[in-house]
Amino acid sequence: MPSVSPSPVRCRVGGGAGRRSLLLTSAALLSLSVTAPAALAAPTPSTSPTATPPAQMSTVGGVRLGQPGTQVDLAPGVPVLPKGLTARSWIVSDAESGEILAAHNAHWRLPPASTLKMLFADTVLPRFPKNTRHKVAPADLKGMGAGSSVVGIKEGGTYSVRDLWLGVFLRSGNDAVHVLSAMNGGVGQTVRDMQDHAEELQALDTYVVSPDGYDAPGQVSSAYDLTLFARSGLQKKDFREYCSTVSAKFGDAEIRNTNRLLSGDSDVPVYRGIAGVKNGNTTHAGATFTGVAERGGKVLLVTVMNPEKKEHNEVYKETAKLFDWGFQAVGKVKAVGELVPPKSAASHAAGPDAAASAGQAGQDAGRASGGTGGSGAKAAASAGAGSGSSGAGIALAVAGGLLVLLAGGAFLVNRRWPLPDLMRRRTRP
Repeated sequence: MPSVSPSPVRCRVGGGAGRRSLLLTSAALLSLSVTAPAALAAPTPSTSPTATPPAQMSTVGGVRLGQPGTQVDLAPGVPVLPKGLTARSWIVSDAESGEILAAHNAHWRLPPASTLKMLFADTVLPRFPKNTRHKVAPADLKGMGAGSSVVGIKEGGTYSVRDLWLGVFLRSGNDAVHVLSAMNGGVGQTVRDMQDHAEELQALDTYVVSPDGYDAPGQVSSAYDLTLFARSGLQKKDFREYCSTVSAKFGDAEIRNTNRLLSGDSDVPVYRGIAGVKNGNTTHAGATFTGVAERGGKVLLVTVMNPEKKEHNEVYKETAKLFDWGFQAVGKVKAVGELVPPKSAASHAAGPDAAASAGQAGQDAGRASGGTGGSGAKAAASAGAGSGSSGAGIALAVAGGLLVLLAGGAFLVNRRWPLPDLMRRRTRP
């Protein structure tokens, strides 16, 4: 079975805060969400992927999302969807408001490939400070699928948690995933933790079998769920740093991010405004990708699963088309659904007093992470200095654009999801 990594090139790479403080920060941010309109999941669907989209799928996020085919409201002034989209499933959403601008088979349960690593990271990343060091035992690397993409971890070697996460995000290293899983109590425990977290996020299309996304019987997710994972992960400062890093050192070698919209390729330029998130490719999943980009003050998430057109880098080409459409359509097109908040966020949503206290907690969290409650270069420099990124993440310049950290607390405007300190790429004048 071929590599989970979308790139045939194999390199070796180099690769926060304590769990309690991160969990407290997450709790403060999650409490700012409000309850989404009632939406019911499809009755216990099978975990076996189907050849065609089911006639009825989950309606989490809106009834229209449970319908097969393309869902979009093309009113006057709304640009038409791009031509040449061949993906089995895709979704375009506003990362901050949670509005879904358009979707195609959003809840079709398909193999996710390494995009499932977003759920792995969102689940496990808060549990180990980035400077923690781990000596790799032979058992840590057992059970990887044949042909897995690797970052080059060696038995007996000692690696920092930050190195391991860079291996996960940049090279889609299944060896890094297995070492982190071993630190988390083993692959079985990690799979259970991931499944529990998926249910907390209301990602009910997802069934986890392997933490690295390697093809496994019954392992499925959906474009909707992958977008939820990305949105949740982007609440975490370290997650944002890792997923936006273009290149990094691992030991004596250097690796480059296989996300081609971030790092570029011969037939795919760096996408203006891109800031992550994760790609994947396996025999059964085909090419999959979830990306986040900012332009004109708007932050969009796009997920594309398994384009039928098998041209080189097709998943990135179709993603770029959908980003372009989304930035033209946002603010004009009527939403066809929404990204629901986690269960805990919905249950904690309450009246003005709760919102006010949550807002204060968000400001406190912003200050704790180096923010000042506002935006600007000073806050960005402060946050970057505390990130331990060594210039590879926060202050990275790519294709004439600077990765800027927007400092400040969480906010709640028109049911917006908080994205404090979101890293956004801006093109120089």
